[in-house]
Amino acid sequence: MKKIILIIGASSGMGKETAKKLIREGHTVYTVARRIDQMQDLKALGGYPMQMDVTSENDIRKVINTIIKEEGKIDVLWNNAGYGLYGSVEDVSLAEARKQMEVNVFGIAAVSQMVVPYMRKAKSGLIINTSSMGGKMYFPMGAWYHASKHAVEGLSDCMRLELKQFNIKVVILEPGFIATEFGSVLIGNFSKVSKQSAYTGMMDKIIEGTKKAAQGNGSSKPSVIADTVNKIVSSKNPKTRYRVGKFAKPMVWMRTYLGDRLFDRIVMSQM
Repeated sequence: MKKIILIIGASSGMGKETAKKLIREGHTVYTVARRIDQMQDLKALGGYPMQMDVTSENDIRKVINTIIKEEGKIDVLWNNAGYGLYGSVEDVSLAEARKQMEVNVFGIAAVSQMVVPYMRKAKSGLIINTSSMGGKMYFPMGAWYHASKHAVEGLSDCMRLELKQFNIKVVILEPGFIATEFGSVLIGNFSKVSKQSAYTGMMDKIIEGTKKAAQGNGSSKPSVIADTVNKIVSSKNPKTRYRVGKFAKPMVWMRTYLGDRLFDRIVMSQM
């Protein structure tokens, strides 16, 4: 059945690839991101790109009002905006850390708060929140990123219980290593840290590992996310969580069942 879908964060990677698939499936797909120039190919396919910053309530309100005016409803909201801030807790400024939480966590809350009233009125809806396998585990130098994704997990679980009474489903997407801009952003964050940092050796190891993951078979293609989101959208009763992509399932399994000390040793053996 054709649905009205809003994808937050569709200018590249998982969001863009999924938007293409959903458009081809016949859905009406609105895509938003700060970089509207990078979504013109989606417009050519039949999508509806709009510019929006998840940290701007005015931007969000304008987008939601436009969709409701044109379509009368929003069936599916995919909160997919986010980025990875990496660096030690000692080195990363609190201003940068607050920005990370503003985009990755409060962005989800801000968009959801404006969409949910329309879903409640319709007594139907689906919200997909992008977390990460990093929302269930951790790596050194990623404290603020992991903190944001752990927060997304808790936020989403509570939303699921609160919104069930209104027939609104909440699904958590937990990607593993996916071939997107994430790695280049991560490396770019490290470049901002002083070369005199006490954590330079650890940063170099993570940069090396990130570059390797971007090559060969170190990460999954964004199409695996596109297929999964399409499956969620098409399902009458989707699962509460979907863990997909390279290393997602085994890494979370190890974190869950091996305990803190053993998992710590495994992670640090890569350093």
